Amino acid sequence: MCGIVGYTGVREAYPILIKGLHRLEYRGYDSAGVALMGEQDDALKVYKAAGRVSDLEAAAAPNDCSGTAGIAHTRWATHGVPNGINAHPHVSQSGNLSLVHNGIIENYATLRDQLKSKGFTFKSETDTEVLVQLIEYVEQSRHLSLPEAVRIALSRVIGAYAIIVMDRRHPGVLVAARKSSPMVIGLGEGNCEFFIASDASPIVEYTRRMVYLNDEEMAVCKPGEELNVVTLGNDAVNPDVKHVELDLDMLEKGGYPHFMLKEIFEQPQCLRDAMRGRLLTHHKRVVLSAVSDHREQLVEARRFIFVSCGTSWHASLIGKQLIERFCRIPCQVEYASEFRYANPVILPGDVVVAISQSGETADTLAAIQLAKKAGAIIFGIVNSVGSSIARLSDTGTYIHVGPEIGVASTKAFTGQLVILTLLALAIGYERGSIDKGTYEKLIQELDVIPEKMEKVLSQNERIKEVADRYCGIRNALYLGRGINYPVALEGALKLKEISYIHAEGYPAAEMKHGPIALIDENMPVVFIATHQNEYEKAISNMQEVVARKGRILAIVTEGDTVIRQFADNVIEIPDTEECLVPVLSVIPLQLLAYHVAVGNGLNVDQPRNLAKSVTVE
Repeated sequence: MCGIVGYTGVREAYPILIKGLHRLEYRGYDSAGVALMGEQDDALKVYKAAGRVSDLEAAAAPNDCSGTAGIAHTRWATHGVPNGINAHPHVSQSGNLSLVHNGIIENYATLRDQLKSKGFTFKSETDTEVLVQLIEYVEQSRHLSLPEAVRIALSRVIGAYAIIVMDRRHPGVLVAARKSSPMVIGLGEGNCEFFIASDASPIVEYTRRMVYLNDEEMAVCKPGEELNVVTLGNDAVNPDVKHVELDLDMLEKGGYPHFMLKEIFEQPQCLRDAMRGRLLTHHKRVVLSAVSDHREQLVEARRFIFVSCGTSWHASLIGKQLIERFCRIPCQVEYASEFRYANPVILPGDVVVAISQSGETADTLAAIQLAKKAGAIIFGIVNSVGSSIARLSDTGTYIHVGPEIGVASTKAFTGQLVILTLLALAIGYERGSIDKGTYEKLIQELDVIPEKMEKVLSQNERIKEVADRYCGIRNALYLGRGINYPVALEGALKLKEISYIHAEGYPAAEMKHGPIALIDENMPVVFIATHQNEYEKAISNMQEVVARKGRILAIVTEGDTVIRQFADNVIEIPDTEECLVPVLSVIPLQLLAYHVAVGNGLNVDQPRNLAKSVTVE
């Protein structure tokens, strides 16, 4: 859950590394550091600071930051409190080696005790310092080259890692390796320079030619030589060089005060991009290559099992309803973090749908690895091209909404919903389980959903006014029925994530089974109460809240006059087909959470204790 970046070549490394850290700061932002090396340097130059990348820049500014090779890191703490000592890069006892690391070394305590018995001492509380000392011990005791020492040391490690190692005695050489944590290497022209990072975002402006390392692969990057990739078993690997397309404008705020607000407003265009080439409106068809290429396995599936975490889990709950409604195939939704520990029954003919924005979520990766061994087909729905889940899946679909920098997911959620709708329609059509009229009507409605989303977004100032009235709250309850129940969960999660206000989502009918005890004049209740979803029952639930002096904010269908009579505040969304309501009803909840957090003076893009890509269990 950290961001790493490395460079070696002909340019000054420091500006590239710092710019890269700023682009990776969404992955972790409690401390940061950089290590630099030039041809004439007799020691590594290491600068670290608690806090954000800007704090690192301030700490490094008075010092020598020259050098054409370097590694850098922005941290989300797992071992040890966030401070300058625990920040990466970590340096070996001799001062020869420096290392940055994303992941967790599970057997670090055992390794540390063994190294202490060999005379090694430790300054930090981290598992990462243990790894750099282990590499040095292997290097010294066996008189090995740095790449060999890294390879042997990693064979003794249990856990997950993406690392870059630098040795002051070999200027310009960077050694990178990965297991269960992402790493990409960018190739400069003529192999004159190499760029290394946790994902493509910090290096794509320098090169579009990328090599994604696979698990238990190691790469040696030395300017002037071909990229050398081997397995940890020392088998040669022929690197698969991919051309990566990434819109650099999406990596900047573009005049918005925060990435989150920008990404909320990008959603109409993102959905158009997600549907392009897949929603053939004029032909009245949905075409997904994944369904065409694996028709028999998907159409004849015994069961769909969704595995995911957080916002993606909420999308999975909606996906379950869509698949069961239009495909008539049984579905279940599992938290990926619990799935592999529950001794799940997975049978041949099952389809396991893995949903993850980053494509690197550690729990989801572990879940699909288990499912794959059991013989299930893996269908990945991810945003990040070339990610681990994308490469491990048997088939799947990219959501193509562009990089999402704000930690609280917004456009990835609606992108997932649209892809799940297309998937349900495509499979339902092939199975003959959806009637032609419904199929064609939904295709037409999907085509205009981006325009309807723009209409919701046009109410931003009105939603801000409503949010201003809720800035002082300490708790909130979100309620919805049917397909809007997962939207209630998602709305509550957004408020929790970025405003630190306790909020819970419930099926509206469950309010009477406990939560109603909390309702009083200080408890706002947010209802997603569009006319398609048990409307009269939702009104009854609202009246129960009113009777207990609760304050109601209702998300309703445009033109509703009944709920307006007793709700304190109402936000309208355009009418649409029931299965597409969540794509619209979630927008006011995203904006509500955003404006409440901003009104409380909080950093919405980088909320405390959270990281964007959860690459550790």
